Amino acid sequence: MQISATVELVSLLALLINMATANAPGIAAMIGPIHGCAWLFSIYAASQDSRSSTRSTLIAAIPGIGGMLALRRLTHADVAPAQ
Repeated sequence: MQISATVELVSLLALLINMATANAPGIAAMIGPIHGCAWLFSIYAASQDSRSSTRSTLIAAIPGIGGMLALRRLTHADVAPAQ
């Protein structure tokens, strides 16, 4: 999950940088499918995690940053609140 969330975020940043600078269709054609696959895998991984809830899966569905947010939510699910 951590790898797919990182790839999702980095590929989104690469797409946005490409759009803001060169806007090369070749770069978008290469990075776009990588971003899409990482996004879908993040959603799948979040839904299959033993600590997952419906909210975690829906958070993972947010394009770009959802994988990182869901990962943060799942890793903090193990920590009990301080009393």
